[in-house]
Amino acid sequence: MSRFFSLFTDKHLSDLLTLRAGETRLGQCVHVPVTGTAVEDAIQLSNAKFVLLGIPEDIGVRANMGIGGAASAWPLALRSLLHIQSTPAFSGAELLILGHFDFSEWMVESRQADTDALRKLTARIDEEVAPVISTIVAAGKIPIVIGGGHNNAYPLLKGVSDALGHPVHCINLDAHSDYRRMEGRHSGNGFRYAREHGYLDRYAIVGLHESYNAADIVATISKETYLHASFFEDIFIRHKFSFAEALSGAAAHLKGGISGIELDMDAIEGVLSSAQTPSGISTREARQYIHFCTHALIPCYLHLPEAAAVLNGRTDEAPLTGKLLAYLIADFIKGMAARHH
Repeated sequence: MSRFFSLFTDKHLSDLLTLRAGETRLGQCVHVPVTGTAVEDAIQLSNAKFVLLGIPEDIGVRANMGIGGAASAWPLALRSLLHIQSTPAFSGAELLILGHFDFSEWMVESRQADTDALRKLTARIDEEVAPVISTIVAAGKIPIVIGGGHNNAYPLLKGVSDALGHPVHCINLDAHSDYRRMEGRHSGNGFRYAREHGYLDRYAIVGLHESYNAADIVATISKETYLHASFFEDIFIRHKFSFAEALSGAAAHLKGGISGIELDMDAIEGVLSSAQTPSGISTREARQYIHFCTHALIPCYLHLPEAAAVLNGRTDEAPLTGKLLAYLIADFIKGMAARHH
């Protein structure tokens, strides 16, 4: 298992968690690995269905010539999640907080790296992440991953596929297809690599922005039957069909198979990210998307990449991004629980 993985502990929990009399916070009920436990044992020993982990890096984003900052979302998301209320719909007992990948030495190395070196480092991240994901899925659990860049879609799909022994489907709410050519690994081509390497079967993208997807990629999407896409402009500007209809079309494309659930946080209007957009989906629509996916699909993971708490001198002060990530995680777990009732 990865030497870069840092297990979450009771000490970390107590350092982060502030209690209030008369309330039960989620952090009081979540599962935490026993200190000194191996990653594999921590996964196996917990009876929690969902496993939360962070991949705080922005190497893949910068390998795609983007702005760094995606490494900063994990701590805020974790703190926000731990402080929401424990409720019957989501008590916390369903969740193991496994920990995060500590790629800090590679992050330091990457500061002086050129594009080619960044892409090689991104490929090394793939090699570390995929086995941990595979171990979680092989144990019958569902990973929830906070990024990090969208490059990590590739090791997520690889890890799930390796565990199940077959390729899986994927839905992605995103302004960008992340289906660029295989020119070395980065945040813009994870799904192309996953498809070419046999880990991704059918791929549905919701809400692509016409101005930010190259003509060759749009042509590929139109031609290949395993790809399905709807455009933001058709949904929200021209009103050719509704958001609900776009989601239903994507779900129909993936019908019958196990699917990864991807939500690129830069698709949400105003969220601090490398590709922050002034025109995107609302936070309410993001939450509706997560809820829809839990009922219309058979999810095998949830991936929330690309958000940033600090980026290019700007800071998410509130922190609104951390709170939004906590909402999305809660919506996913509540939705998954409701489908079994």
